[in-house]
Amino acid sequence: MPDDGSIQFEPALLILISLADQAKHGYAIMQDIRSLTGWEMRAGTLYGALGRMDRQGWIKEAQTDDYRRRPYALTPAGREELRRQVDILESITHEAVKRTQRKRLRRNA
Repeated sequence: MPDDGSIQFEPALLILISLADQAKHGYAIMQDIRSLTGWEMRAGTLYGALGRMDRQGWIKEAQTDDYRRRPYALTPAGREELRRQVDILESITHEAVKRTQRKRLRRNA
């Protein structure tokens, strides 16, 4: 990811988020991630992550008649992993807000 000051996420998390609403093929996943984060995921990063996620049972390739586009969908295990990661992010964010507010209070005292 570029060093532009933006927060960096694990590609698998971004893919899980992208697939949360519907199955998508690779290019649609990359477009969705770009619109969500501004980061352009490269094909090698995407397909490497998709392979790992498939082996972990988080996604599956959806059946389609179009051999050129292979849509991927979350499995129940993938939805559970997304919930687990979101819970962790919420906990970290909550703690960051608490610590930031404490520091502001000390500065203003």
